[in-house]
Amino acid sequence: MTSPAWDPQQYNRFERQRDRAAIDLLSHLPDDLDPHEIWDIGCGTGQHAALLKRRWPGAQVHGLDSSAAMLEQARGLPDDVRWVQGDLERWAPDAPVDLILANASLQWAPDHAALFRRLTQALAPGGVLAVQMPMAWETRHHTLMRQTAADGPWRERLSGVDTIQPLLAAEAYYDAVADLCEEVDIWTTAYLHVLEGEDAVLEWMKGTALRPYLTALCEDPASRDAFLTRLGQVLGEAFPQRP
Repeated sequence: MTSPAWDPQQYNRFERQRDRAAIDLLSHLPDDLDPHEIWDIGCGTGQHAALLKRRWPGAQVHGLDSSAAMLEQARGLPDDVRWVQGDLERWAPDAPVDLILANASLQWAPDHAALFRRLTQALAPGGVLAVQMPMAWETRHHTLMRQTAADGPWRERLSGVDTIQPLLAAEAYYDAVADLCEEVDIWTTAYLHVLEGEDAVLEWMKGTALRPYLTALCEDPASRDAFLTRLGQVLGEAFPQRP
């Protein structure tokens, strides 16, 4: 099956809302951190890697992403960042890293206990692993998306297609890395977004969670359009447009 494609324009349509969690995460980085080697894994269109370069101009900053389209947009930024196309699940740095940032990327990867441990082991002494992941699987709009995918003429094509999976319990992440770290800081925040425009929740989901489904239906445009129409109706009933 073709890998789900990323659309930078669709993803960045709600950039202000998507960016809130990343900025909150960056604000929690230690004040005395002085990194020389930085990796942003799953960097997307590169804004956060660029922010890290501006914050620590003397550091070597790398941005890793699997999407050529996302990296093409990132390369248009003026900041001196080394952009690398690759899979974060197989990524291994050539040298210990002082800061690894993973914003809204690791939720697409399997086996988090092993992954988080491997990333922590890639850190230099005093290094920081900073991760932000949306707790989206159990939300209302994701539940409706999965129900709609399983209930229609498109269900056979969408059966077995993986989208964002549920995260582990917080204590499982703690257990995965605590023996390797001086400190583990885990928190959750609920962000309540006011989205504007027609079918705003559907348009939000087109940028992320719907990508695997839309890729699976790419060779059947009629089913793709029918699925999106039905999902738009379901989401519109669940999230009616307000004044």
